[in-house]
Amino acid sequence: MTTSLTSELRDRAFRWIADDPDDDSRVELQNILARAMGGEAGAADELADRMAGPLEFGTAGLRGPVRAGPNGMNVAVVTRTTAGVAAWLTAQGHSGGVVVVGRDARHGSEAFAKAAAEVLTAAGFAVKTLPGPLPTPVLAFAVLELGAVAGIQITASHNPPADNGYKLYDATGGQIVPPSDGQIERAIEAAPPAISVPREPGAEVLGDELRDAYLAKVALLPRSPERAVKVAATALHGVGAETLRAAFERAGFTELSLVAEQSTPDPDFPTVAFPNPEEPGATDLLLALASEVGADLAIALDPDADRCALGVRERDGSWRMLRGDETGGLLGWHVLSTVDSADPLVATTIVSSSMLGEVAKEFGARYAETLTGFKWLVRAGEGLVFAYEEALGLCVNPDFVRDKDGISAAVLAAGLAASLRAAGRGPLDVLDELAVKHGVHVTDQVSLRVTDLSVRERLMAGLRATPPASLGGTDVTMEDLLPDADVLRLTGEGLRVVIRPSGTEPKLKAYLQIKEPVAGDLAEARAAADARLATLRADIESRLA
Repeated sequence: MTTSLTSELRDRAFRWIADDPDDDSRVELQNILARAMGGEAGAADELADRMAGPLEFGTAGLRGPVRAGPNGMNVAVVTRTTAGVAAWLTAQGHSGGVVVVGRDARHGSEAFAKAAAEVLTAAGFAVKTLPGPLPTPVLAFAVLELGAVAGIQITASHNPPADNGYKLYDATGGQIVPPSDGQIERAIEAAPPAISVPREPGAEVLGDELRDAYLAKVALLPRSPERAVKVAATALHGVGAETLRAAFERAGFTELSLVAEQSTPDPDFPTVAFPNPEEPGATDLLLALASEVGADLAIALDPDADRCALGVRERDGSWRMLRGDETGGLLGWHVLSTVDSADPLVATTIVSSSMLGEVAKEFGARYAETLTGFKWLVRAGEGLVFAYEEALGLCVNPDFVRDKDGISAAVLAAGLAASLRAAGRGPLDVLDELAVKHGVHVTDQVSLRVTDLSVRERLMAGLRATPPASLGGTDVTMEDLLPDADVLRLTGEGLRVVIRPSGTEPKLKAYLQIKEPVAGDLAEARAAADARLATLRADIESRLA
């Protein structure tokens, strides 16, 4: 792309610079504008990109690169966003209520949390801030614990190091859902320039009592008295290490080994190319440590500790990470086999494995599927005891955290591993038993990353116009979930594919599942399922190429 520096683009940049209350951001954008005005190659393109915003405020809040300009995460954008949130809360009848503000340790998080707290304080809200960088689940817990009307967490979760974000919880303790996102976006559009938004210090900084209350609840999660288990864990340079260590101590697990190189928060994430436990190579240090210490279980948190991935030792002694669907089925089975609820409900999303539904039938429990995102899962219905999404999100404690919670999931998983070890078994034994009973369920994902979001729209439109008659050699029928969601679901004998644009990343995602009954040998059924999945994956990749 080659952009000319038009007078309109130049003037918009000048106006934004004049209205930006942050000295560093002003200088940053001034330098780019000066380079563009001097004719430097690529400078006008960069300026146009930064001025192409604003960042869209959706049900996931904001997420984008930390940089000056309306199309980035910076103090000015956070200030105007919070002014819109304050106006929305006031319109909802929550004027003067408690709002909790938390943050992770990414670039800009401290300044963004301070700006949000000061805007809300000036708007008349009783603002309470967490005492430092803490896991997102602690913020979600705080909303319910303090009876807050809203909670804001500054985090970009497992995004690349250059990014940051702004996540909003409403008074239910869950993330916002439509139409709230549209109402807030309109309120942000109506907000004055950032320099004109009132800001006032004076927010109450909470002490350790809030995290202590959270840890006290987490300590009650293990479902058996067994505690003899060795666990290796990593925080992937995020904020989860100390809270995880404290949670294990409170729950009575004493053999926890943390990956030292990744235990201190570091916004540059120096040992991983992409700080997401699902990404290749991200858990190499963890699995090496698990092997070294003879662990029974490996645990990886993502940087804000709301996601949890489990690693297990194969029967040949090697280690591997479980897929999110394997973990969801395993912990769902564990919860249902130990729950004391008379009418429990478990839930997952339309893109996750259908194994949880089979497990629910086994226990006579209710089962629900929702659209993707924990904002929907925690609203699945009364009596919810467990929910998960395939992208490593697990809610094992909906009574006190109405969102995914990697710390709580880790403690519950450690309890399961301890009880299995005491019985001379392991997680793979349970997964094998579930497969024999309910069929082999294998899942995979094909992600197409795009630089132009219109590519996603064209591909979805093409599939709608000409649906495939077969996939992976199996006849399929297509269901279009519009207008509820931009999702296509294709199903055939023992096969399911769900295709949708990502809500948080520039990707088009296809979620694949093969289900193979076990008539005799489990290994043969797994091999047949894997072969069908490989054929299906190749077909989907060629169609999305």
